[in-house]
Amino acid sequence: SRMEVLERLSLISKVTTELYNHWGVEDKDLAEFVVHLGEESSHVNEFESKLEDSGAKVSRSLAETLFTLIQKLGKKKQPAPSPASHPGAASASSSAAAHGSPAAAPPSRANGASDDDVSPVSPHDRLLRERARRFPGLAVPDNRNREELQMERPDEHAPVSSAARKLLLREESDNTRDREGWRDALASERERSRGDMEDRSPTRHDDDRRKRHRDESHDEGPPRYVPGRRMPVLLYGIYDGTVSRVMDYGCFIALETAEGRKEGLVHASEIRAEGKVLKCQDVISRNTAVKVKIIGIAGSKLSLSMREVDQETGEDLKPRKKKTQHDMDDEDPLSSYANPARPKEMERPGFGGLTGIKLDDNTFTQEGSKRQKKQLSDLEKWEAQKLRHSGVLPVNEYVEFDEEQGLMPETEVAADVEVEIIEIEPAFLKGQTTRTGAQLSPIKIVANPDGSLARAAATQSALSKERREVRDQQQRSLLDSIPKDMNRPWEDPNPEPGERTIAQALRGVGASAYEMPEWKKMYIGKSVSYGQKSKMSLKEQRESLPIFKLRDALLQAIHDNQVLIVIGETGSGKTTQMTQYLAEAGYTTRGMIGCTQPRRVAAMSVAKRVAEEFGCRLGQEVGYAIRFEDCTSQDTQIKYMTDGMLLREALIDTKLSKYSTILLDEAHERTIATDVLFGLLKQAVRERPDLKLIVTSATLDAEKFSSYFFNSHIFTIPGRTFPVEILYTKEPENDYVEAALITVLQIHLCEPEGDILVFLTGQEEIDTACQTLHERMQRLENMNPPPLIPLPVYSALPSEMQTMIFDPAPPGCRKCVVATNIAEASLTIDGIFFVVDPGFAKVKMYNPKTGMDSLVVAPISQANARQRAGRAGRTGPGKCYRLYTEQAYRTEMLSTAVPEIQRTNLANTVLLLKAMGVNDMLNFDFMDPPPVQTLINALEALYELGALDEEGLMTRLGRKMAEFPMEPNLSKMLLTAVDLKCSDEIITIVGMLTVQNVFYRPRDKQAVADQKKSKFHQPEGDHLTLLEVYKSWQANRFSNPWCYENFIQARALRKAQDVRKQLITIMDRYKLDILSAGRDYNRVRKSICAGFFRHACKKDPQEGYRTLTDHQQVYIHPSSALYNKGPEWIVYHELVLTTKEYLRECCTLEPQWLVELAPNLFKKADDTKLSKRKMRERIEPLYNRFEEPNAWRLSKRKG
Repeated sequence: SRMEVLERLSLISKVTTELYNHWGVEDKDLAEFVVHLGEESSHVNEFESKLEDSGAKVSRSLAETLFTLIQKLGKKKQPAPSPASHPGAASASSSAAAHGSPAAAPPSRANGASDDDVSPVSPHDRLLRERARRFPGLAVPDNRNREELQMERPDEHAPVSSAARKLLLREESDNTRDREGWRDALASERERSRGDMEDRSPTRHDDDRRKRHRDESHDEGPPRYVPGRRMPVLLYGIYDGTVSRVMDYGCFIALETAEGRKEGLVHASEIRAEGKVLKCQDVISRNTAVKVKIIGIAGSKLSLSMREVDQETGEDLKPRKKKTQHDMDDEDPLSSYANPARPKEMERPGFGGLTGIKLDDNTFTQEGSKRQKKQLSDLEKWEAQKLRHSGVLPVNEYVEFDEEQGLMPETEVAADVEVEIIEIEPAFLKGQTTRTGAQLSPIKIVANPDGSLARAAATQSALSKERREVRDQQQRSLLDSIPKDMNRPWEDPNPEPGERTIAQALRGVGASAYEMPEWKKMYIGKSVSYGQKSKMSLKEQRESLPIFKLRDALLQAIHDNQVLIVIGETGSGKTTQMTQYLAEAGYTTRGMIGCTQPRRVAAMSVAKRVAEEFGCRLGQEVGYAIRFEDCTSQDTQIKYMTDGMLLREALIDTKLSKYSTILLDEAHERTIATDVLFGLLKQAVRERPDLKLIVTSATLDAEKFSSYFFNSHIFTIPGRTFPVEILYTKEPENDYVEAALITVLQIHLCEPEGDILVFLTGQEEIDTACQTLHERMQRLENMNPPPLIPLPVYSALPSEMQTMIFDPAPPGCRKCVVATNIAEASLTIDGIFFVVDPGFAKVKMYNPKTGMDSLVVAPISQANARQRAGRAGRTGPGKCYRLYTEQAYRTEMLSTAVPEIQRTNLANTVLLLKAMGVNDMLNFDFMDPPPVQTLINALEALYELGALDEEGLMTRLGRKMAEFPMEPNLSKMLLTAVDLKCSDEIITIVGMLTVQNVFYRPRDKQAVADQKKSKFHQPEGDHLTLLEVYKSWQANRFSNPWCYENFIQARALRKAQDVRKQLITIMDRYKLDILSAGRDYNRVRKSICAGFFRHACKKDPQEGYRTLTDHQQVYIHPSSALYNKGPEWIVYHELVLTTKEYLRECCTLEPQWLVELAPNLFKKADDTKLSKRKMRERIEPLYNRFEEPNAWRLSKRKG
């Protein structure tokens, strides 16, 4: 009847809602299949087991909810018909299950097949078959012998070429460069002497010497500088000249040459040898006679230098080989650092040899190198207009004045180019992406989205914002207390120089984070020890570790088992001692011993410690390898490395033939690289019976590792554990930070002695907690409580501050360590008796729809909670205060944490697997398979970058991209720069992007810091601003005082320099040209756009920008050089979510580049039709633009 149909639809709708809340899948076919299972079940246990047999992971609470719904609203259970009478029943249920990813139905039988003819199929295999049918792009057959995957492997220890050596020498300080130059000169002199001795024909030797002398004299050009003589235009020639014009950025010099009168520019950095001149008018004036040297020729333009010429004698202070204009025409002017052995197999006329990018006729000409006009904010435009109307400024000082073309129009009328997204899917992903409406299931990181823990995490951001507003209000009240006459310079339209700076400094009086506690003042200005102090010798320290007593048993277990799972708590010695035990037992005779670490700092510090215990220099028998840094040699026996570095070695050799034993340390952290290594090493162990694999973990959940690795043996190292009392709250806590602070004070005032460990989620919360604890302890001074020493620990804290937590508290004091989840397993802190666990941590989460990684506060897992509680039982019996209910622990926390591979972007991982010949992502042996939607998005992104072809197979470009240890966007940008002959600049930009923040902005000197930063701003955007910072640092001989004066972090620049050196070495190893574009920043911008075209945005008519791919509203970050400049088109490096969706590191682009560089994603819109973007825009009236939206409605009016 109709009523039954409506009840059935209501049941399906309710089940669909429940599945979406818990699984994130909104599929009615799947809901019908779940209802079918529920109607066929007589009890909830039977229903739960049927769901699990079908491949669904379901909690007990969800199973009970669904079963209750189905029993209440579903139809009564009827006897199941026989398969013979209804042959299509099983097929129908199977097709219904095919639309849902968490479950699959029993397979349908072939026509006339009997039970004996059909082999049993496991639910897991059935699910894989269904997924392979739905997603054929993820089930492409593996092929490791394709021609595109074969690359000539360079020698990693081969010396660099002379061109790369010149670039590396430019990165050294003057003293190092002098030493290197002396060595090179000595080596060349020995080579010359050896050649003279080997030549036995004096006649031929004399002839060759005369011929060589003639050739050299011809190449050297005209003789040296002669006063008053007119010479032809020569590169590196010296001429007399007269200053014709003086500008802020340099001066123009008129030259008298043999071809007639010429004019060239001396940049401000080329006037004096001491460095860049800030104001050229102070050091030079018009009609001054000078001597200059031509250092660059670009068409009719001359680039001159005064600092390389002695202004009295005309002597060349920096001699270089002179070249005539004819030589410049015959020779590529950009090939000064070109690699002579670069590959030529892919080069086509008019196209790039590596990326296939189309090279226009004006790509490397003067027309193509025209720089972008400087963007002005509205305030700057208004000031320029008023100055122009006042008649005070001469024409050549107008903002619109150009040195070459004179007075330019105020606004350049550019062609309105409309760009649209191509809705056609690649052939291997047809019907599988979200473009065709496919609904895929994301991974949920919260067990119960409606629970108390999820609500507390959601409200915490609002509470943090409220705390920030309170601090800002306190600061504003302090500013208001400043006498009004101190603020008067801000009202003066023309203040004296420096007054604005003084006033801004006064405004930062109350800007300090909090008053520095006494415990911190004790350490300021004093030497701080690194690490834990010990009076024992190295031998005694090794023998005191818990693993030492089990040395023989451990070695026997390794000998008897090819794969071994080792369980040991932090501090048991497994990381530092197991590799030495293996080396002492002779395992290094068949190859190296490799040990992976999830963090770069851990790999370096552990290797340094093991080298000291092993008795060798770091880099000899014991070394380490991290990204952009390799400290190993031919003699290395024990090698510590990040898991990503071992994954890159597997790219070269999947069997890892040079290793005899591999240790996967801290495997419980489940990084992406570790999860991929699980599958690769599992295959390598099958192919190499002599390979030993040891997987170590600090948690007790080892059964999963054991069952994955062929039910391997588990070896447990007993730790120094004591009983821990677990205490839960009776009611859920809404503000876990406040609850943690109250708990700490209760422990401090009521419990016996013992240090406290508090777990919070991030730096802001930790700083706030330390500040609040210090303030509250000051209020309690009249009660004379024992001192409480708050110690923050997070990754951004300096190392000397982090190591304070290892020092014991002074007598009569209690130490309170406030840390992130880094203290769960990575740190060993003695003396902790009390642990305060709010139950939250920051988790990196990737949103495939927006393509954005964000840190989300989420509940921890039960395994993490047990790990945190164990921290209180290291020294003696302890207590763990869990700030959540026991019910929340059991029902709202996952049993184990969601691995990183299921919640982050996998583009780089898929690229590496494709480079290894692994195309079938569904059947790759992941311990926990990543979500299908993330894999589809990764394949789609790689296809758009040109790394995959229409069949989903890797291209030659993709294989080259996989060789660089960076994200695919950056490697595509770098390879495009090689074709556009600007790789020198892009290498620098990549190095600067790898560091966190180059500029620092002290609260008490914000105005000065902003003023210094604005000097580096480039009209093209932040990427070129970072390039200009590095160039200026290089021009100032890598000076630390220069960094201090300009509010730049010298440590960040040093790190960027190290990355640049390593990239130079890698590119030289693969015979890629490293060329400079000079001042032609258009090629640099085009290279950036080639890698990050998916991050393109267009200015929104209302506010901010709109991304082209998903039309998301975004805003330029206030720290950007393009802030308030309003360029029409930009491309960004990363998107961060704070109070708004902000764009970091933005760069301007030309819209026609998108169609040219990304033909798989963008196309030019039809000029005869209204574009999709314009169809989405709304006409907003201007007369009420400042009113609230919808304020005109009657419902919004008051009274």
